[in-house]
Amino acid sequence: MPELPEVETVKNILKTKVLGKKIVDVVISYPNIVAHPSISEFQKRMKSQTIRDIQRRGKWLLFILDDDVLLSHLRMEGKYNLKNKNDLRTKHEHVSFLFSDDTELRYHDTRKFGRMYLYSKNEVMQVEPLLSLGLEPWDENLTESYLKKKFSKKNIPIKTALLDQTIISGIGNIYDDEILFLSHIHPKTKSNALSKRQLRTIIDMTRLVLQKAIEQGGTTIRSFEASEGVHGRFQHELSIHGKNECPICHNPVMKEFIGGRGTYYCKHCQKKTYK
Repeated sequence: MPELPEVETVKNILKTKVLGKKIVDVVISYPNIVAHPSISEFQKRMKSQTIRDIQRRGKWLLFILDDDVLLSHLRMEGKYNLKNKNDLRTKHEHVSFLFSDDTELRYHDTRKFGRMYLYSKNEVMQVEPLLSLGLEPWDENLTESYLKKKFSKKNIPIKTALLDQTIISGIGNIYDDEILFLSHIHPKTKSNALSKRQLRTIIDMTRLVLQKAIEQGGTTIRSFEASEGVHGRFQHELSIHGKNECPICHNPVMKEFIGGRGTYYCKHCQKKTYK
């Protein structure tokens, strides 16, 4: 599933391709992609609006239009491609935004898990799915005290807590493993057992890992591509996720499921903290 660096990469690519383009029609072949509003209202409101900007919030893409904001979540395999209007549509191109210059932005999703929402600019931040999102990794309010308060009543593994989008938005399974490895923290350590020093390290490593991943275009895992064949190079920089041997002590990497998510860690370099 695309995580923050992959979505940031998609955003940056799309900004070079579709800013300033005016939407003249919307073709939808799989209605379930559009979660809000109704299909007819979605199409009606999108027509005649221009894409003014593209932003990111957590793992969501935000297409800033004249009056509304289009929210798009790529889920497992969603991707966008810019094509000419006469190009044959494939079976997995479920939503097409037709522009006045005879090009089309097509949303391709093999598994059909992606979702879109359309809200007015005035309400988009006051309703779900954005309302309950936690802080961005680079938010100045993301501090040891903030995490200490959030984790104080969470007797769950830190591996699971970091995936909670209501606390820090954008971290997914791959980067979770990388952050905890570089922080030398065992993924099963209870969230409320972490010291402020450990929480500070988690914040620092979160920013370090995600920034490096963004610079490398994200991580290509399984079927994910950013757009237009742009593949993530950070997959070659991963320290622990998907590895067999620890790069520090060279002992075998452990893999087990924690909170239902496949987790990689080194039991020698990531000592468990007990409470």
